[in-house]
Amino acid sequence: MAEQPPAEPAERTPAPPVSHARSGARGRLAVGAAVLVLPLAGLVVLRASSGLDRQWQHDTTHFWIVFGAALLSAVTAYGTGAAAVRRGDVRVMYVSLAFLSAAGFLGLHALATPHVLLDSPSVGFNVSTPTGIALGSLFAVASVREVAADEAAAEMRRARRLRSALLVVMAAWGVASLLRLPPFDVGVGPERGSGPLVAAAVVAVVLYAVTTVTYARLWWRRGGLLPAAMASAMALLAEAMVAVAVAPNWHLSWWEWHLLLLAAFALVAWGAQQSWHEERWAGLYTADTLAGRREMSILFADLKGFTTFSETHDAAVVTEMLNAYFTVAIPAVVKSHGGTVDRLIGDAIMATFNRLGDQPDHARRAALAGLDLQVETSRIADAHPGWPRFRVGVNTGEVVVSVLGSEGGRTATVIGDAVNVASRIEGQAPVGRVAVTASTLEGLPGAVTEPLGPLELKGKDEPVEAFVLVSLPDHTSAT
Repeated sequence: MAEQPPAEPAERTPAPPVSHARSGARGRLAVGAAVLVLPLAGLVVLRASSGLDRQWQHDTTHFWIVFGAALLSAVTAYGTGAAAVRRGDVRVMYVSLAFLSAAGFLGLHALATPHVLLDSPSVGFNVSTPTGIALGSLFAVASVREVAADEAAAEMRRARRLRSALLVVMAAWGVASLLRLPPFDVGVGPERGSGPLVAAAVVAVVLYAVTTVTYARLWWRRGGLLPAAMASAMALLAEAMVAVAVAPNWHLSWWEWHLLLLAAFALVAWGAQQSWHEERWAGLYTADTLAGRREMSILFADLKGFTTFSETHDAAVVTEMLNAYFTVAIPAVVKSHGGTVDRLIGDAIMATFNRLGDQPDHARRAALAGLDLQVETSRIADAHPGWPRFRVGVNTGEVVVSVLGSEGGRTATVIGDAVNVASRIEGQAPVGRVAVTASTLEGLPGAVTEPLGPLELKGKDEPVEAFVLVSLPDHTSAT
């Protein structure tokens, strides 16, 4: 066939300097910034006119506004804390600490409402709100950093120790305030507009402003509701701190900062509620959590002959069998050796080790988990003749830990050739045994193995050396 001449390039229409999407984002950013400035403008108007800034005292309303804000903050602190620990995300952990600080000290302030616990003001309860907001600003600004992958595990340990210390401090603060112990035994706290309160407000406002800008930039890069909600909440907390410093008790300007706090925490709670429940806080994750490289060991296990068994047995019997196996197999992986079950696919288990970068002995952990899984599931199989038995494969290599999908379907998983090899090796393992690759065997000093030989695996140009793992030094089966 004669070679065809190259087609003439189509005439291109010059691209506009700013896309419609980017232009729309700028418009939303401008509108959002204008709306966030309104409470501060209202505060200025109220304080400038004594006639407008009227006094209104209502104890019940005060208690429920502050308690509601504290409750929303506590729920957010719990949700972010659980996600941070599960994914090893330092940013979300510091976000959790910021909300925990606000929740605890706001709860203490709610108890300062007249006729709740005390009939007269207590300095400890009265200064708890500015203390909680100011302390929260330190954690908030700490959350904006991108922590390197090799530092994340150590930073997470420090953050978890800070959480424990914060809980102890808040509990001691509450006891000392209630019993009026020193230094909370005299007075009612600093006056509005006093030097210490203004200084604390200035520092907190600056830190919250930095945090607001950083989360606004995160929203600009990634989009999504949650970063925008976080940026808005940080701005409202900054404004609330200004009102705390200048607004006299029970005046309308004083009530305003209570509503600002409630709005801030409600915004984040709403943003989280609108996010897909799987990986709800992914919009705040660091880049390493979203797509970070890590050396890991991957374990696959599935039942040889599962399809045939399923064809010849009722679905209820198959379900009973799987539950019996998983009841002992999953603890052998997770509880005994610190693995993470990435997914269950029918009869198959995929587990990862060193997902958070805190398991330098991940190859040994995965190998031990494979041996213990075989020990525990063999007991079940021995009691049920005719049930299929597990094969296990383990491979070690670099993977990308990633959050995949979007609203309606999102999951955190690992991607890479090391995962594919682990799956293929498992398919070559003898029934009831554990097969490991040469890369995994490098992390198993003293292991006793039997060669499987170089295996031709689907998708691999070169054969992969594999071994049957017989035993490891000092290995005892899971209990």
